[in-house]
Amino acid sequence: MSALLESLASAFSGDAARRAMLDDALRDGLPGPRSEAWKYTSLRQLERRSFAPVSAAPAIDPESLVDIPAPRLVFVNGVHAPSLSLTDGLPDGIELRSLSAASAEGSEAARFLGRRFERGDEVFARLNAALANEGALLRVGENVRIAEPLHLVFLGTADRIDRAWHLRNFIELRAGAALTVVEHHLEAAPHANLANALSHVHLARGARLVHAHVQAEGERATSLLRTDAVLARDAEYRRVDLELGGALSRHELNVRLEGDNARLLANGVLLATGRRHVDTRLGIDHIARDTACELTWRGLGAGRGRAVFHGGILIREGADGADASLSNKNLLLSENAEIDTQPVLEIHADEVKAAHGATVGRLDANALFYLRSRGLPQAQARKLLTAAFCREPLAMIEDTDLRATLTARVDAALAALETA
Repeated sequence: MSALLESLASAFSGDAARRAMLDDALRDGLPGPRSEAWKYTSLRQLERRSFAPVSAAPAIDPESLVDIPAPRLVFVNGVHAPSLSLTDGLPDGIELRSLSAASAEGSEAARFLGRRFERGDEVFARLNAALANEGALLRVGENVRIAEPLHLVFLGTADRIDRAWHLRNFIELRAGAALTVVEHHLEAAPHANLANALSHVHLARGARLVHAHVQAEGERATSLLRTDAVLARDAEYRRVDLELGGALSRHELNVRLEGDNARLLANGVLLATGRRHVDTRLGIDHIARDTACELTWRGLGAGRGRAVFHGGILIREGADGADASLSNKNLLLSENAEIDTQPVLEIHADEVKAAHGATVGRLDANALFYLRSRGLPQAQARKLLTAAFCREPLAMIEDTDLRATLTARVDAALAALETA
């Protein structure tokens, strides 16, 4: 058994069913290069590391959250932090609390904890199923519509030794509900911890969720995230992912369009800078009729960074009228950076509209020449073109304040690239 798995297993404290899940994961071990899902992301360095479980969260200065308004639910090193959370005054029809609190009360909303993952390449989801005892629980009642964004904040910070935690999050919008959620994964102080988070998103008929996910961990952190979403009839899921930090980050986004006319708009920005390795896998499953997905992802490689992108779209038999599009464009800013992109489109239905494409290239020489001819220095021209390239996926955010906040995050990450 690898040092990684042995150290993670030491945190187990569940029942017999969860012990069986853990034993299955330990038996199969970590996926190697022959696993198609992990072909471009090696775990050899990670498997030699050991992480201690979290016993208590270190103290965090509340001023570090001054830019994240209420309502917010905050976790530090995987532990709920009531003193940093601001959940008073929530409108009627919204339930927002920690998973540990819901489980202690026997809430039926914690039923998703029993979900099993069978494939060997789902190792971190399987570990999460066995080990997670904390997370965010967010439920919105039928026809409840909230304009003000709600924030889920996950902070990593330094401790005496490297720590690992497992979080399970659940977001449910009932019929006709509407909400905006901003999910923050941030560094409060430099650390080399491992965060393993698994989120479930359930949208009932006619529900509408805008979901912004910002991963801006520190340069030594390991971030392993997975989001599984299910959309019922006429539901709409608008999502934007910003992968801006971490030494090793991987995010799997799986969306099942189970109801007729369900719609997904999922955009993202991947910044593989320095020596970062950033891996994103999309698995979009069209099951019902007249479903639609529109995916716009932009990747950037600089320094010795490596970006990996897999965009998988499956249109099942009977999903007639499906409309699917994927655009993945990538920009290389250095000779030593690497970008691997794999768009996959599988169609088993008739009368569908589908398109997908991926490119890897450098800044447009003609655009650079045009800006230079208007008097801009070379460095400023490159900066403008790079920023415009990375901002494109944010255009789908209709809330101007939220879009400005996300744009500032991207711009700050690009500014750090320039000074590195």
